[in-house]
Amino acid sequence: MTFLTLILAAVIGLVPAPVEYSPKTCHTSFRKAVAELEPWQQKEAYRLTIKGKKVKIEALTDEGRFRAQTSLEQLRALGELPQGTIFDYPRLQHRGLMIDESRSFKGLVFLKKQVDAMALLKLNVLHLHLDDSAGWRIEIDSFPLLTEKTAFRLGYTYHQWEAGKYRFSTADDPSAYGGYYTKAQLRELVEYAAERFITVIPEIEMPGHSMEVGYAYPEVLCTLEDDTVCRGAWDLCPGSEATYRLLEGVLEEVMEVFPSPFIHIGGDEAVMKTWPDCPKCRALMKREGYTSVKQLQGYLVRRIESFVKAHGRRIIGWDEILETGVPEDAVVQSWRGVSGGQKASASGHQVIMSPNTHCYYNYYQDLIRKEPKAVGELVSLRFTYGYEPLAPGMAPEHLLGVQANLWTELIPTPEHAEYMLYPRLFALAETAWTPSSAKEYKGFRKRARRLLDVFRARGYNTFDMDTESDLARSGLQRFPPEGQPIPIDD
Repeated sequence: MTFLTLILAAVIGLVPAPVEYSPKTCHTSFRKAVAELEPWQQKEAYRLTIKGKKVKIEALTDEGRFRAQTSLEQLRALGELPQGTIFDYPRLQHRGLMIDESRSFKGLVFLKKQVDAMALLKLNVLHLHLDDSAGWRIEIDSFPLLTEKTAFRLGYTYHQWEAGKYRFSTADDPSAYGGYYTKAQLRELVEYAAERFITVIPEIEMPGHSMEVGYAYPEVLCTLEDDTVCRGAWDLCPGSEATYRLLEGVLEEVMEVFPSPFIHIGGDEAVMKTWPDCPKCRALMKREGYTSVKQLQGYLVRRIESFVKAHGRRIIGWDEILETGVPEDAVVQSWRGVSGGQKASASGHQVIMSPNTHCYYNYYQDLIRKEPKAVGELVSLRFTYGYEPLAPGMAPEHLLGVQANLWTELIPTPEHAEYMLYPRLFALAETAWTPSSAKEYKGFRKRARRLLDVFRARGYNTFDMDTESDLARSGLQRFPPEGQPIPIDD
């Protein structure tokens, strides 16, 4: 491709920008045009030729034809149909969005609506965080107390629940907040997403973030020497066989619902507070020759990975799994900055990059005084657009993809969730699809602003780019001291 074709492609109104655009009709064989692409790129590649009122789509697969149709849909919604040829294919294989359904339950209608948006943006992975201490969100027949006891809580928001000392409730309590997905609903979502060539990956968190599991089934918790159960513990007990019976039983049912090639097992932020005093954990350490309780997490991860692998799937884990012996076939999701991805690549692992510095959309996107209460530093549209997922030292063949994460402790409603996602998800979509050499913020900003109108017309509640502050427009990550001038290059 030439520099001119890259520039022309970015001028078209599409988000993400296509790989190539020519105002002329192309007569080269499509098969020849895609011959040197990776097989996964060939599946999604397409050529869209517009001549007068005639539109021609060329692709090798239904998936490629669908990507062409979404481009056509977006162009028509924008009111433009450029004459000529668009040739397009993805940069990265995994182009994802994670939605945390535990801290704030949004429901099937909301998720389907976001799947529609993802399809328009050529994203292809919806990662569902289905359980955490704040609530279990998936029906499990073999362990029904998970939903009966912990799908509902006292406290509409996560922090109200936290302030109320983590009290769970039942569905019939008039003060209860929560809900869960039935298997039928999740199968419906999986089918709906698959029709749009989006894979739904479930996450079942372990061993940390599991207070709700221990509340429903105390046998998975650590005990003390006198058999006192460590109720309220954050972590599952890696030394208890009851833990593995529950996790394997849950995962069997999860894998029946989700045909995805990957199962996310979490693995982050285990505090390991109860493990040193637990006779079952100490017995496991002695048997395995461990010298640190941290090694118990590695034992759990490897044991679960073997179980998942025996069912023909692979695991994804947050970057903490690197610290205790990660299985060879596991995919590492780097969230604590980029170092996890660099370390995983150095060890030969595939990596999904979703660093909190750039890809956490529960962080502020503009000035604290004008935005709803949020988390962390400033992840503005410009700042997230500037992210390059191939970190220094990473091998390109190890970079599976990039993903935005929306944690919902402070995001209680569907409208608030959409406000945090759009247009920042536009930026991630372009990073994941468009060649890095074709990315340019000024042009993207104009295209994103126009696409926001399309989203609003379709009922999405979006951030207002027209009132974005100079600070956010500058692309700074940190809020500067009061009175400090803001550099703008727009």
